[in-house]
Amino acid sequence: MGLKGTPLGIFRAYFFGFFVCTAGFLFGYDTGIVGGILTFKSYQNDFGYGDQTTVNAVMVSLQNVGAFIAALGIFPVSERYGRKITVQVAMTLFCVGVILQVVPSHSLVCFYIGRVVSGLGLGAGTAVVPAYNAEMAPKEIRGMLGSGMQWLFALGVMVSYWIDYGVKVGLPVSSKQWQIPVGLQLVPAAVLGLGLITQPESVRWLVKKERYDEAWASLTWMRADDGDAVKAEFNEIRVGLAEELRATEGLRKRELLEKSNIYRLVLVFGIFLGQQCTGMTALAYFGPQFFKLIVGDDTNQSLLITGLFGAEKFVMVGIYILFFSEKWGRKPTLWISALLMATCFIIVNVVTETTPKPQGETTSAGIGTVAMIFLTNSVYQFSWGPLPWPYTAEIFPSRIREVGTSVAVSTQWLFNFLFSLVTPYMIASWGSYTFTFYAVLDVIMAVMVFFFAKETKGRSLEEMETLFESRAAFDVEAVRNKALSVYREGAVEGEREEDGEGGGEEVERVDVKASKAVP
Repeated sequence: MGLKGTPLGIFRAYFFGFFVCTAGFLFGYDTGIVGGILTFKSYQNDFGYGDQTTVNAVMVSLQNVGAFIAALGIFPVSERYGRKITVQVAMTLFCVGVILQVVPSHSLVCFYIGRVVSGLGLGAGTAVVPAYNAEMAPKEIRGMLGSGMQWLFALGVMVSYWIDYGVKVGLPVSSKQWQIPVGLQLVPAAVLGLGLITQPESVRWLVKKERYDEAWASLTWMRADDGDAVKAEFNEIRVGLAEELRATEGLRKRELLEKSNIYRLVLVFGIFLGQQCTGMTALAYFGPQFFKLIVGDDTNQSLLITGLFGAEKFVMVGIYILFFSEKWGRKPTLWISALLMATCFIIVNVVTETTPKPQGETTSAGIGTVAMIFLTNSVYQFSWGPLPWPYTAEIFPSRIREVGTSVAVSTQWLFNFLFSLVTPYMIASWGSYTFTFYAVLDVIMAVMVFFFAKETKGRSLEEMETLFESRAAFDVEAVRNKALSVYREGAVEGEREEDGEGGGEEVERVDVKASKAVP
């Protein structure tokens, strides 16, 4: 299904969707940068520590703790002040955290505090952006735009890997070698925070606050049109929110305890838990350490392979988003890919354990296992990488979307924290059997998705109430058709008046901004 509308409206839809996903770039850049700088002698010399495994685990997990807290608690702020301001404040907080990391304190405590502060900003941003994006996106490309979080995440990871490699081989051992990669995080954070000044607030949030004139202005700006189709879309949004209010009587606790919403909350918890259970985020954090299991102790070689790994990540998720995201169903993509990843990980484990470990030379077994890891990465970028972001944002009703996305993204950060904390110890203790551990989790995920996930591709946000059998469900198609009929009849009557038909009486046109929604 192609996206309809004016050329300017189409451009704005794509631009806004991918621009707000700069939060995903920040997430990816930070994810990739840490594993590299922790292998630098310059970083170890400046902070003077000896327990490499513990610092690896704590450095990553502290930011994840801050992100988890922010993602879980940000929804009251987003609900009260709006999506736009919340993201801007989150980016400001992130920048403060980065500054604390970059200052030459030579203190791990100061660096750790900076990680927590930047984590608060990152967690808040990544929790609000999916909802903001879903509430503004046309339904025809909502999956594509929502998956932009993973595409920009992959871009951030790729850029961070190559910056790590560049400063490692191109700069002498000094503080600048690690300060440059860390400090560059300020650039995308500032671009997102300042760039949102030019973008509108969420249409659905404004409607929920009964600021209808502003909501109409936001929607018409985004669509670059105020024709009948846009009026029908606006009417559908208003009717949807009215039905939610009617069914829930305005009580948030009662809404959360409704059977359909409990199901959705558990579902998004499982989806983002599944994303972390793939093992691919752990690979993104500790790529150099993982690849040392396969190619030996050559740091430069493992960093180079990690850089190529990041480039492949970006290319593959881009191919998926541009060509397949709106063609493949969400549900089959998730469960089939989980089984494929499990198969690849088992092959990696078997080959690694049954062949000699490389001793500074390239072996056919080493090349084969690296290729299999790259294949696993490709499968992930076509499925569990991008899909959880739009899926978890699109299935909730507008009135509790802040809560739903907060639960979803905080789950992501919680298990990101847990897996990043234990993975260095798993690598140290289990070696390549770590891959088998993640393979078992992949199989469990495939089974859970097959039996419990629901297909959402091609549906409007208001149609989710019918899909999940909510008490707020209504006949969306009937409302849409009735609204279009009213507007078109008004247009015909208007043309007759202009032609002198109808006795010269004025025909009252439907004013979507001020009128009540069509029941």
